[in-house]
Amino acid sequence: MATGWNFHELYLWHETGNAAQFFQPSLTIEPGEHAENAATKRRFRNLMEVSGLTEKLLKVASVAVSEDDLALFHDRDYIRRIKTLSDERGGDASYLTPFGHGSYEIACLAAGGTAAVMDAVLSGDINNGYALVRPPGHHAERAQGLGFCLFGNVPVAILKNRAKHGFERVATVDWDVHHGNGTQSAFYADPSVLTISIHQDGLYPPDSGFHKERGEGRGEGYNINVPLPAGCGHGAYISVFERVVLPALTRYKPDLIVVPSGFDASAADPLGRMMLHSGSYREMTRLLMHAADDLCGGRLMMSHEGGYSASYVPYCGLAVMEQLSGIRTDIDDPFLPVFEGYAGQPLQPHQAAAIAKAEELVGGIG
Repeated sequence: MATGWNFHELYLWHETGNAAQFFQPSLTIEPGEHAENAATKRRFRNLMEVSGLTEKLLKVASVAVSEDDLALFHDRDYIRRIKTLSDERGGDASYLTPFGHGSYEIACLAAGGTAAVMDAVLSGDINNGYALVRPPGHHAERAQGLGFCLFGNVPVAILKNRAKHGFERVATVDWDVHHGNGTQSAFYADPSVLTISIHQDGLYPPDSGFHKERGEGRGEGYNINVPLPAGCGHGAYISVFERVVLPALTRYKPDLIVVPSGFDASAADPLGRMMLHSGSYREMTRLLMHAADDLCGGRLMMSHEGGYSASYVPYCGLAVMEQLSGIRTDIDDPFLPVFEGYAGQPLQPHQAAAIAKAEELVGGIG
């Protein structure tokens, strides 16, 4: 079956303004470019086209979600505040989440792109798929945007599609280097969604993503955080998959696997301190595809989140898309031999100890 691909030019038109990474200019901060700008997504899209892979995928159209769709997760007062500011000159959804005129409509389109790919997977039109959307979504909470995210693309897509398709269980595996606090908050008391986040310990948000956050009420045990020490590479992440992610998925038996897909755990990223390379993302995708084949008829989809190296995100993204589609292109990752050769790529003892703490949580899945 085909692999789906969602992209819309308007995703790149979401405006985050001038900044020094993420701080607004002042008399002591020189204007520059916001970390969450269009370049990484544009270059990912461009490399896909240059490789010829885009032509071999099934294009999934973006259809903007409605205010009622957003309200499946978000407070209506928050939704309307973002729309009002967007209709004017833009504003800030919260600390460090600037947006410009028209970003409300673009964010609705991004959530809609994620929902459309999920719908196509659940309808059997595609076996798996990727939504290259912007703005990202996994930090957005019910009543506030956060960490460059306006609306929760994945939570909105899950809730919208659950109403349509009536599936019983879905699992999210967030490999962005930052904690997926928004997705966690959306389903913290909901056992019908297993949320797993693999992230750099204490990075962002610094007050979330701990082992002790296991869910509450009927959802207790259905949230697993894997906070990893800075400096983890290929060996540590594959160990997380083998010891935590795959056993958790096997125990849970989801109807669908969803990946909030950030490439900011790469060795080149300016906002993370991990050491993954394109081969790591390729292998993690392969492992998830096998799990999906065994557990849920191959139903797997991804929605783009972070990743701030304009030079390297495209190669990580292409590796994922090659693996999803089963089509290898003629494009080689020029960084791969360098990053594979970094000292510390194998699993280290202190990393194994951190993973062991998360491994203990798998048994809490009922």
